[in-house]
Amino acid sequence: MAANKEDLFRKLSDAVVDMDENLAVSVAQEIIAEKFDAYEAVEKGLSNGMDRAGVLFEEEEYFIPELLLCSDAMYAGLDVLKGHIKVAGQGEKRKIVIGVVEGDTHDIGKNLVKIMLETSGFEVYDLGRDIAPLAFVEKAKEVNADIIAMATLMTTTMEGMAAVVEILQAQNLKDSYKVIVGGGPISQSFADKIGADGYAVNAADAVRLSRRLLGMAG
Repeated sequence: MAANKEDLFRKLSDAVVDMDENLAVSVAQEIIAEKFDAYEAVEKGLSNGMDRAGVLFEEEEYFIPELLLCSDAMYAGLDVLKGHIKVAGQGEKRKIVIGVVEGDTHDIGKNLVKIMLETSGFEVYDLGRDIAPLAFVEKAKEVNADIIAMATLMTTTMEGMAAVVEILQAQNLKDSYKVIVGGGPISQSFADKIGADGYAVNAADAVRLSRRLLGMAG
């Protein structure tokens, strides 16, 4: 009997939560063998699993070591799937500068957003983590970016996002780039308060938001 797609996605999600790299690989291989959509498997399997692990982290059932093991399982599954993801859209790619704001070194979520954006046809410039506000703006100017995307998992570093918007305003560049934010403590109301153009709740949502802000189909 052929495997059920949703069951496999759930297994993939469980493998991440259970920190089981071998299971993540074998389920990902089964998804490819069944010719199910690899991008959907990342979104509904691996990304969903990291979201669930994030909730366990917030509830203090998981701590940093567990979260890192979950990410290892996610990357193991991703290594199998990423070569089978159909990259959307040809022609000139829209450009996104992404990074984790200054003072924060948590980059698992940011890395997943980067991967999802790349597989959706964007050209992504990854600054990494612990990035000063001015560095986001300078890189956006350098590459003529369409979007500046910022992430943080810490409430203490959220103001770094506001600082980026303030720099853009001071340089009369606010209308030149769309600014999107995300991460555990971030909300739509925070995005509105600092003058960002949008808030994404997870990696798949970041793709949808980016496409919508740039007037792209789909």
